[in-house]
Amino acid sequence: MLRFTPILLALLYGLVAYRFSVWRTSRELNDKSTELADPKLRKLTADLASALDLPRVKVHIYEITPVNGLAAPDGRIFITRGFYDKFVSKEVTAEELASVVAHELGHVALGHSRRRMIDFSGQNAMRAALGMVLSRFIPGFGGYIASALTSLLAARLSRKDEYEADEYAAALLTKAGIGTEPQKSLFRKLDALSSANSGRAPAWLLSHPKTVERIKAIETLEAKWQVNE
Repeated sequence: MLRFTPILLALLYGLVAYRFSVWRTSRELNDKSTELADPKLRKLTADLASALDLPRVKVHIYEITPVNGLAAPDGRIFITRGFYDKFVSKEVTAEELASVVAHELGHVALGHSRRRMIDFSGQNAMRAALGMVLSRFIPGFGGYIASALTSLLAARLSRKDEYEADEYAAALLTKAGIGTEPQKSLFRKLDALSSANSGRAPAWLLSHPKTVERIKAIETLEAKWQVNE
């Protein structure tokens, strides 16, 4: 039983760390966000809500400068002030920003936040177990190798979530009458809009798939839908 104590402690640490992260994130979002009031964007979010048979889709602006969208663990949808400013300056269109909202709705609908809690706890346990095993054969380096392998797994799981949210968004945008072209055109702009260029690291190290691969996946979906019509 004692040999499993580090693994159990790692699981407990993962749960506590995740819960603390959720609490801290929710508090910051509450303090630094306001409800989106732009009439053009609210018209598009109303179209998304209608496609989902919901009375409304509430979107908040998170007052930070990086270009991003996010789904909070409690299900709220946010776009950053930096992203909204790109819309105001006409660098992105209202439809492209709506595709971000649709993507984040996908994360909520598919339960990715809850799944991340399980994944995070499991990854901590795996890191501890691998670290113990590898340290017997590679003293001094086993822990580093275990952390690297766990990070690769986390990135792969995150990319899977992104593909799933992209697929959900493509279907929702199509049903709402917006279509997938804004989703694809925004992906083509992402490298320029974001401060981090995904091309600088191997795809398997990234938490998000490469832009070209995301567009290809959507086009594959479109082709499948056309065949089934």
